[in-house]
Amino acid sequence: MCASWQQNMKSCDTNQAFLRVYMYDLPSEFHFGLMGWKGTANQLWPDVNDPSQIPPYPGGLNLQHSIEYWLTLDLLSSNTPNVVRPCAAIRVQNSSQADVVFVPFFSSLSYNRHSKLQVKEKVSVNKMLQRKLVRFLRTQDEWKRFGGKDHVIVAHHPNSMLDARTELGSAMFVLADFGRYPTEVANLEKDIIAPYKHVVRTIPSGDSAPFEERPILVYFQGAIFRKDVASISEYILIGLKFQGGAIRQELYYLLKDEKDVHFAFGTIQGNGVNQAGQGMASSKFCLNIAGDTPSSNRLFDAIVSHCVPVIISDEIELPFEDVIDYSEFCIFVRASDAVKKGYLLNLLRGIKRDQWNKMWGKLKEVVRYFQYQYPSQPCDAVDMIWEAVARKAELSNITEQPEHIKDFAEKKQKLSI
Repeated sequence: MCASWQQNMKSCDTNQAFLRVYMYDLPSEFHFGLMGWKGTANQLWPDVNDPSQIPPYPGGLNLQHSIEYWLTLDLLSSNTPNVVRPCAAIRVQNSSQADVVFVPFFSSLSYNRHSKLQVKEKVSVNKMLQRKLVRFLRTQDEWKRFGGKDHVIVAHHPNSMLDARTELGSAMFVLADFGRYPTEVANLEKDIIAPYKHVVRTIPSGDSAPFEERPILVYFQGAIFRKDVASISEYILIGLKFQGGAIRQELYYLLKDEKDVHFAFGTIQGNGVNQAGQGMASSKFCLNIAGDTPSSNRLFDAIVSHCVPVIISDEIELPFEDVIDYSEFCIFVRASDAVKKGYLLNLLRGIKRDQWNKMWGKLKEVVRYFQYQYPSQPCDAVDMIWEAVARKAELSNITEQPEHIKDFAEKKQKLSI
């Protein structure tokens, strides 16, 4: 869809943009200041003209939930002629011209780095920022206009926005999944599922090992046992209904001694990420198993490794499901079937080379939809998220939508990814 409607665009201006976005000029403490960035006097944003002036997002597992960082950079660069990017979204300075309102709060980073109390603190920085954000939004004319329904808030880490999510639940959330949200706060009707940012390197299409050169049939490396009771308070606070995760333990005992299976505990410590990337790139099938939440970054690591994902997560919602047919490159197995002795291996061993090759070829085609980068590129994850926002804006009927949004349904019927 994205490449089809953008291919005839010769410039990127307000009239041609697919989605017009108003972004609040929040103080840097809500976004790049969380990385230690300090601008000059009265400078709210880094100079996106110069990539060396843009603070890098912290690495490790922090990176997998960095979605708000890439979306914010994309909006900032949309008004910068020197940055070449798609025209999916453009920032407008007048909120009355906007289709949606974007809230640039780096909520995942705030949780990861600032949720623990420091010496002499009575309230964590993460809680303090959420409280300040709620107070700010509730006083804005833009929020009052539709009760926040046209606002976009990224809360990709499952524990991000934990204190504010209920009060801001009318907004459109960009999430990893719905595992830790009650349905009245987050649901597929109004919210968007965005891909994790993969942490292993992307295998170039020409370097992708074929069927015969992938000696491992099934690959899984990661946390096997559920987290301890220390996190139960968070579960109770948000009314958690998702209870997945135990299946990893059952599969471990079923598969760990099979000769062509790699099923092992792993972390990102040391050379863990490189080892996982090499393992996936040498495997025919990669398991994506529900853990403490329905989704994990492992699915997107498998996709960029061209390892056919086997999804064992009954409650999972996948990014861009309304325009991407995952059955063309993924295998779905019910959890109750996966733990039957012999079921999973018999299923996967029954998939012959020609069938696997079709999925392998499709994986190499769809990789681009799950890549985050700056500047953004046509049909990458940033571009796809903005298009998903546009589809939600069309369906929500908050206001009379502009013609470029109204035409989306018709375009979608004529074109497909």
